[in-house]
Amino acid sequence: MKTETKKVLITGSSGGIGKITAETLLNAGYQVFKTGSRELKEKNYFSADLSSLENVKKLYNYVKENFGDIDILINNAGQYLYSPIEKTDIKETEKIFNINFLSHYYLTSLIVPYMKDNGFGRIINISSISGVVGEANASLYSSTKSAFFGFTKSLALELAQYNITVNSISPGWVETNLAENALNEEEKKETIDIIPQKRFVEPVEIANLVKYLISNEAKGLTGQNINLCAGLSCGC
Repeated sequence: MKTETKKVLITGSSGGIGKITAETLLNAGYQVFKTGSRELKEKNYFSADLSSLENVKKLYNYVKENFGDIDILINNAGQYLYSPIEKTDIKETEKIFNINFLSHYYLTSLIVPYMKDNGFGRIINISSISGVVGEANASLYSSTKSAFFGFTKSLALELAQYNITVNSISPGWVETNLAENALNEEEKKETIDIIPQKRFVEPVEIANLVKYLISNEAKGLTGQNINLCAGLSCGC
């Protein structure tokens, strides 16, 4: 299957990592459909609040009808929450789990049958270094992101015989609005100080890794998690 015929769906692509990844893949010749929580007047874009699983089905139906079947799925949408466990509202727990994990599990389940029938598929789960090493006062967020690891490995085994690969990427701190909103200037300086490379990861680094993982050159790479975190997972 040639690059220009492969159709990609990227969740959480109205900004940040998802937006840059979409631009990178479009430039590489892929057909890309974007979705996010923001209302945007763009071609091949659908606004959906993924905290509702009903909206996941609406998204899938819209994409199938207006864009076609999906060859490559990039599960990227996510929401960060910094809160001590005793101060975390139970409603927030359900919302964050739906957005960060359950919506992607459900969306994947809807798309996989076509991939199996077609004998080709690529699934990339964007996790987080917080799911790898843990993060104090972000146990809910970390839990949702670490859920991707078991999902990735199990699904990779389940789908390997169908020429479908499943991998996850765990970014560290990334230069996005999410990071800007989570940290003030002093906190950002303190955070950079504990990162071995003394910098935040750039979104294009993640986009380029995605581009490699969905390529034919990476067809033997499946069930893996890659920490793209400027050395943060190695320790201080």
